[in-house]
Amino acid sequence: MISASAQGTKTAAAGLNRSILHVQVILDHLGFSPGVLDGRPGKSLTAALKGFQETRGLKTTGAIDKPTLQALYQYRAQRPTQTIALTEAMLAGPYTNPLPKDPAEQAKLPQLGYRNAMEKLAEMFHTRPEVLIELNSAQTRLAPGTKVVFPNAVPASREYDAKFPEGWRKTLTDLNVDATQPQGAKVVVDKSDEVLRVYDKNGKLVAQFMATMGSGHDPLPIGKWTIKGASYNPPFHYNPDLFWDAKESSKEAKLPPGPNGPVGVIWLDLSKPHYGIHGTPSPETIGRAESHGCIRLTNWDAARLSMMVKPGTPAVFQQ
Repeated sequence: MISASAQGTKTAAAGLNRSILHVQVILDHLGFSPGVLDGRPGKSLTAALKGFQETRGLKTTGAIDKPTLQALYQYRAQRPTQTIALTEAMLAGPYTNPLPKDPAEQAKLPQLGYRNAMEKLAEMFHTRPEVLIELNSAQTRLAPGTKVVFPNAVPASREYDAKFPEGWRKTLTDLNVDATQPQGAKVVVDKSDEVLRVYDKNGKLVAQFMATMGSGHDPLPIGKWTIKGASYNPPFHYNPDLFWDAKESSKEAKLPPGPNGPVGVIWLDLSKPHYGIHGTPSPETIGRAESHGCIRLTNWDAARLSMMVKPGTPAVFQQ
């Protein structure tokens, strides 16, 4: 059954607004990620709206105002939800439950997978388990053939580059990442509004993602860097000397790959040593938590970004 208790979380008090969800879904498909598709207002949606408004020559209010609705109207066929019959592949593990917090214990595991099918399905459709409960019911059985209402994060194409490793193509499928993405010529990370922007060779904004960037202990490394390359479904080399909040007793460990690993499903290496752009095991915290200096995106946004850039792409980090 669909259960929030499996996550140890509670459904948010404010209810899901389907009109807001519709706007979020359209923005998500257009590459102006509102983060988690939850049908609620918030800073991630405001930032996404501003990015969309900028590209349409509208006043950047960050609000769902009349001019913005008029600009979104042409995309209305992108419905807010889809009802999909669950398949064995959608429900397949392997799962990692319980998931220990101690890196030394994590290092003993074969993978840092999703805790359960509910968590996997939520990330697959760019949302949270609680939202799936709101769209369905707590009594909905998670079994092959069951019809479930999801936020419409279904991509138009899954024709991924054959050069990608098979495991990475499966990850892209599991995250509902569209195979067709704009090509970026420059990435700009702006601390002032906590977003990562992608510009094409003509300087046009083509994508934008809410990001977590640095902290008081590990500030965002302001400057001009380059993206060196991508590591798909990477293991993580945990070095407590690089983490201000590590326990004194902590030792170095190689953590296995998985969506619930410290860097999620992908690591985009930067020319600044020890820094990268990567995914996260906690998509709901993007823009609302701190990082150890790196740029953290939702797993689906980080995967999407990786398809927009190539080695050598400039990455400008600014205030």
